[in-house]
Amino acid sequence: MESYKQLKSRYEDLTHQLSTPDLSSDTQKYQKIAKEHAGLKETVEKIDELEKTEKDLAGAKELLEDPEMKEQAKKEIANLTKQKQELKKELEYALLPKNPNDSKDVIMEIRAGAGGNEAGLFAADLFRMYSKYAEDKSWKINLINSNRTGIGGFKEVIFEVKGDDVFKKMKYESGVHRVQRVPKTEKSGRVHTSTATVAVFPEAK
Repeated sequence: MESYKQLKSRYEDLTHQLSTPDLSSDTQKYQKIAKEHAGLKETVEKIDELEKTEKDLAGAKELLEDPEMKEQAKKEIANLTKQKQELKKELEYALLPKNPNDSKDVIMEIRAGAGGNEAGLFAADLFRMYSKYAEDKSWKINLINSNRTGIGGFKEVIFEVKGDDVFKKMKYESGVHRVQRVPKTEKSGRVHTSTATVAVFPEAK
């Protein structure tokens, strides 16, 4: 497929550019090329995997001519055909038009909603969860502003998240989040519903 060849060619060109010593002196250009290179890496790996699967599939079909290998070849063909279909679906999704904001860093705001002190604790839990997720993704978090409650929660917390495809991964977190649990401050053991709102904004370049 022509689009696959173009992607691989672009990826190879970016790889070559990143290996050029002169590029390291231009930090802004280096970061731009490195981000595009990282964004193509997974797709190119799937293209390579698809090409290998198609080659293996062709080899398995040739074995159908061998009476001793025919049954084994049929099983292998079935598995490889399924694998090929799955890879093509994944690549179709990967090649859909991208949201121009997907590669951008983000500003996130978490605000406690209904639920009093428990809502503040829930907002703090969300902040810790996003911080851990960012750490797992090798993203960087910069705290911009926070308004703490007296028991370890947040009335609001605003922070920046920097890394690869941050908006793409985080944009669906926007909205109202709810939790039902027994608050730490509740002695009777009753379950309360608390809310917190999350906003995710692509950072202006």
